[in-house]
Amino acid sequence: MASRIKDRIDTAARFTQADADALNARFAGVDPGTMLTQLFADHDLGRVAVVSSFGTESAVLLHLVAQADPTTEVIFVDTLKMFQETLDYRTLLLDRLGLHNSSVVQPDADVLAKKDDSGLRWSYDPDGCCEIRKVEPLKRAKNGLDAWISGRKAFQSVTRQNLPRFEIEDGRLKINPLGDWTKQDLDAYFAAHDLPRHPLEALGYLSVGCEPCTSTVKPGEDPRAGRWRGWDKTECGIHSSTVPETRDSEELPPGFEPAF
Repeated sequence: MASRIKDRIDTAARFTQADADALNARFAGVDPGTMLTQLFADHDLGRVAVVSSFGTESAVLLHLVAQADPTTEVIFVDTLKMFQETLDYRTLLLDRLGLHNSSVVQPDADVLAKKDDSGLRWSYDPDGCCEIRKVEPLKRAKNGLDAWISGRKAFQSVTRQNLPRFEIEDGRLKINPLGDWTKQDLDAYFAAHDLPRHPLEALGYLSVGCEPCTSTVKPGEDPRAGRWRGWDKTECGIHSSTVPETRDSEELPPGFEPAF
């Protein structure tokens, strides 16, 4: 398996579903830390990066990656709508964990001028806003990657259940080390390793994204209930193979008036 993947990477070929299936079988029941350490030691992944939102649970995955290989690239998509607390938390975590190979990707300025010059697209077309501020920038950031590591977890919402550790997305290997972890697992890991919490978590923000589209979560609600509240939307689009269509220009819906 290892040598076959190495040979394929050397010739710039992509991963296949058979590779993902083999890796799922190989690492079934293996703890994520051991799995990541072995993957990095075997050099099977080609060019790999971890993508982090620096949200309320991000410290766990970043700590695991730092223990396995602190030179791993850490990609952050700054939508230009982030909480200042998230930007500060990113700086704190990278320094604390010794992850110095970090990069930031932002929306294309020309695209923003054409499709969201007012900065209000989130309020009437959240799918389109996510597409130009998050999906497209991350797509650029992943150019040249053979594999990427995601922090998705099945318990976060019904749309993330039955999440495999390894899957194929756009010809790349996508790794979900914490796919089967529970909130209790994460809390225990935070405590065991004395990891700093996102400053907004104590205020009731259990899942943190862009500031305009994030609200607090009430007791008993889905952890991601505070994302895009009031909209029939549960994902930003970076974990979907289908990309929402966007208007070519910032054309407001008929009769639209911002509700603020």
